[in-house]
Amino acid sequence: MMKKILSLFAIFILGCADNQTEQEVNIYSQRHYDVDQIQYDNFEKSTGIKVNVIKSNADELIQRMQNEGDNSPADLFITVDVGKLWQASNMGLLQKYQDESLTDGITESLLDKNGFWIPVTYRSRILVHSNERVQKGELSTYEDLANDKWKGRLLVRSSSNSYNQALLSSLVANLGDESTRLWTESIVSNFARDPKGNDRDQVKAIAAGQGDIAIVNSYYIGLLLSSENEEEIKAGNSVSVFFPNQGQDQRGSHINVSGIALTKNSPNKSNALKLIKYLTSDEAQDTYVNNTYEYSVKPNIEPNKIVSDWGSFKKDTLDLNMLGIKRNDAIRIFDSAGWK
Repeated sequence: MMKKILSLFAIFILGCADNQTEQEVNIYSQRHYDVDQIQYDNFEKSTGIKVNVIKSNADELIQRMQNEGDNSPADLFITVDVGKLWQASNMGLLQKYQDESLTDGITESLLDKNGFWIPVTYRSRILVHSNERVQKGELSTYEDLANDKWKGRLLVRSSSNSYNQALLSSLVANLGDESTRLWTESIVSNFARDPKGNDRDQVKAIAAGQGDIAIVNSYYIGLLLSSENEEEIKAGNSVSVFFPNQGQDQRGSHINVSGIALTKNSPNKSNALKLIKYLTSDEAQDTYVNNTYEYSVKPNIEPNKIVSDWGSFKKDTLDLNMLGIKRNDAIRIFDSAGWK
């Protein structure tokens, strides 16, 4: 009789443990924005599913998943660079999401043709220029940044930054290795200073007269203009936004996505899929665009007014997986050109 009671008790405990597991989802995330916690809190309130998050850079998270192997607690991998999603899928760390309804309403050109990751937001790597020292008509393409007229005037962050690596990967895919190598060497010769700081710092350097144009992610301008810091607002107002490669026969401005993927051995797969569905819902997409100034992956969601005032732009429709496939080529070119 006692054995039977103990057996039933064990089943009860295991059942409670299983139920507890079902009510959580574990995220390994490269994202570093306050809005993410808002999204997770809203999801938790509406579903009762607890969201656990470990944040780090993408390479460290990939290494962690690889080390943990089949015992990894991670359900979802989130990055701010699609190249890292491609890398994780290429290493066998992800599984295909299968449920095609997860991509309903998402712009088709932003989707993974291999079915491993889903875009959550996107951004463009744009040019910004001094309102005092540069006329809009002087700018045209990424390629034109290699022109001697920009010598000593160009600001950009380090080549170790994934946003720059993604941009150069797109150039390798669109222009080829040799043309990209020559472009990179010319860009380095046009630097106003050695690369340092983040994208906000490049804009602040323009405001301080240390350079005239910069390569930055689009949403940083929105963050500067909406800041509570007077210095940041002043820096944001000192520049204008320019989307390169917009000519009729040109490919459009480079974009990158912040995306989400289901890990190979997700222990809470059902909950993970629910969170993916939530983050791509109209409600969550509206929360993203009005807090981070990123673009929604759903065309029915309008950008924040700060962003919409810049106007619409033509996007480069390159297969986004190329930003991972060409990554090693891009890093090699950075190194050979001396882009620190």
